[in-house]
Amino acid sequence: MWWILFVLAVAVIAVVTGLMLYGIRRKTPPQDDDDAPGIRMIVIGGFVVPAIVLTVLFVLMVRDLGAESRELDSAEMTIDVIAHQWWWEVRYDDGRIVSANEVHIPTGQQVKMNLTTDDVIHSYWVPQLQAKVDMIPGIVNEIALQADDPGAYRGICGEFCGVQHAKMQFIVIAHAPAEFDAWLEREATVPQTPVDDPGRVAFLGSTCAGCHRVAGTDAQETLGPDLTHFGSRKTIGAGALSNTTPNLTDWVLDSQRAKPGNKMPPSPVTAAELAAIVDYLEGLD
Repeated sequence: MWWILFVLAVAVIAVVTGLMLYGIRRKTPPQDDDDAPGIRMIVIGGFVVPAIVLTVLFVLMVRDLGAESRELDSAEMTIDVIAHQWWWEVRYDDGRIVSANEVHIPTGQQVKMNLTTDDVIHSYWVPQLQAKVDMIPGIVNEIALQADDPGAYRGICGEFCGVQHAKMQFIVIAHAPAEFDAWLEREATVPQTPVDDPGRVAFLGSTCAGCHRVAGTDAQETLGPDLTHFGSRKTIGAGALSNTTPNLTDWVLDSQRAKPGNKMPPSPVTAAELAAIVDYLEGLD
């Protein structure tokens, strides 16, 4: 459909440009006997041809919309993606496994995705894999996603959704099926850290535990991304920063410097607590 529209657009530009050049180069004004051909050109070029073209495009669009709206019966697994300002919640196995800002899928398999939003309208777009799909409050839209080759595919929010729309990104990571199964099994486990671990104690005693969840701990809030396996993720803040120790330290201390206007407040912690929390989060893999 895109190529059809592109070819037609080029043809229209070419014809209109040719007519403009013809009109500019014409040296004699039109005579009275030129009126009939002029009216005929207006009727054919301004009504008949556009009517035929638009009718054909309408039929093709209806056909493609029907194909886009068909039930996804052949999907081998389902993933729920919920958009928030400005991050992505990702749920597998009916919510048994929860992640954020990364979507992991097996290669060579069609994956059904249920898309919705927790606040304003967003749009889920992975340009290399699928078309842009709106995420609308109170509505669940379905798409089929399939990657034939392993790798990381960049995804973005394609609908303006507020001050940090530009930094609402995610990654679709496609694994070979056996590797994906191993990843899924690892995600289902609870990271083991001693209850007296300094970082765990500092995390649970800080404002972090008031917004985030870490499985196996008293931190069970869902206002922010689930951090259960945060250490294995590639980015911080939905693509705002790469997941490195210096970036994570700056993010925990004051995320507003990297992503102004986001909903995570500064963390009033001491230098020792900050270092311990960063070490703890990096160990959650």
